[in-house]
Amino acid sequence: MSVPNILLLSSSRVHGYGFLEYSKDLILDFLAKSKVRTILFVPYAQKDHDKYTATVQTAVKPWGLNVEGLHTKTDLASAIRGAEAIFIGGGNTFVLLNKLYEENLVDVIRNQVLKKGTPYIGSSAGTNVATRSIHTTNDMPICYPPTFDGLKLVPFNINPHYIESEHKEHMGETRDERIKEYLLYSKYSVLGLREGSSVLVHGNKAFLNGKAKLFTDRFEALELHDNTDLTFLLNENK
Repeated sequence: MSVPNILLLSSSRVHGYGFLEYSKDLILDFLAKSKVRTILFVPYAQKDHDKYTATVQTAVKPWGLNVEGLHTKTDLASAIRGAEAIFIGGGNTFVLLNKLYEENLVDVIRNQVLKKGTPYIGSSAGTNVATRSIHTTNDMPICYPPTFDGLKLVPFNINPHYIESEHKEHMGETRDERIKEYLLYSKYSVLGLREGSSVLVHGNKAFLNGKAKLFTDRFEALELHDNTDLTFLLNENK
């Protein structure tokens, strides 16, 4: 059995950079370890699959990488099983997860990543669906998946695009309050992943690139910094 190789990005865009540009070195190093040249891109989080796939291809082609859209394949499960690497991009998390279940791809992707070692890259919604559930997404529930259970590539939840409210006049719930509310009903930790940050999983080890805030029902929210060892999160709830 091969070891899992997972890269979970908070987003594909960061202020001051082009699409995926901020994560270029990280992505290239991640894929080079498995000698990946062609990425199978899953564009289901956005409505125009062709346009979204072309955006990714334009971004990574100068890096020496090729992109194939899963939506262009006749046999989706076979395409997943034959992929050198899988990349699921951002958009609406509910639409994405609903489509993955509709096409019966959840178990196929999970098996390839966790048992076969196919490298997985997620960004934003693609990161949300890689976790235990999509309960901590920021997206609007514009459709209703059969379940909120994700791919469960990692046993905790992530809140991509995490940011704390800086507006003193704002009287509505802050992101922190929303996440803490979730923890009243769940025992699963939530990693608030700030923009430009990511989680790298290799085998039974996990590390933070950038900055994040960890929320759990066991102690007060904890600020985490670059290169923090997150391996303990992989061992939660086993």
